[in-house]
Amino acid sequence: MNQLTFLQKIRNKIRVYGRDNKIFLDKKNKIKISKTKIVIKGSNNTLHINSGVKINGSFIEIVGNNCRITIGKNSIIGDGCYLSAKDESIHLIIGDECMLSRNAKLMTSDGHPIYQNGEIINSAKDITLGDKVWIADDVTILKGVEVGANSVIGIGSVLTKSVPAGSIAVGNPAKVVKESISWTH
Repeated sequence: MNQLTFLQKIRNKIRVYGRDNKIFLDKKNKIKISKTKIVIKGSNNTLHINSGVKINGSFIEIVGNNCRITIGKNSIIGDGCYLSAKDESIHLIIGDECMLSRNAKLMTSDGHPIYQNGEIINSAKDITLGDKVWIADDVTILKGVEVGANSVIGIGSVLTKSVPAGSIAVGNPAKVVKESISWTH
């Protein structure tokens, strides 16, 4: 795994606070990251970006301990996207050949804890996108959601529940409207 190049560092705003946090870049093929803000706070957190990934004008944050964001091979993260893994031992995983269009938001937590009788009632949860998932403009994917491989999520949708492989889901909250589909770049 490579570290960020000098050029990648000056084209992006990267801030890492805490102990034993790591950014891994796959060596095999070029990774293009531009105009992106990366913030990592806490301890033992990992951002892993695989070969062929393109990220432009996005915000990636990891806040907590033992959290991980993984972006799979040849995935594209468009302008204005927000990828957030917060809390303890939380993972946000984007599979290979995924395509996130403009302003997609993937959030593993609600941002702030909510308590009832002294107990947190809105714990953070992992998010997983299978391989070759297309996320259209202005989609929000909330904690605990898994999107199966070869799925498409329509413009402006809000995912609060998981979507099976080979499906199209649309709406707020999103519902599966087609199954057994495939798509091409």
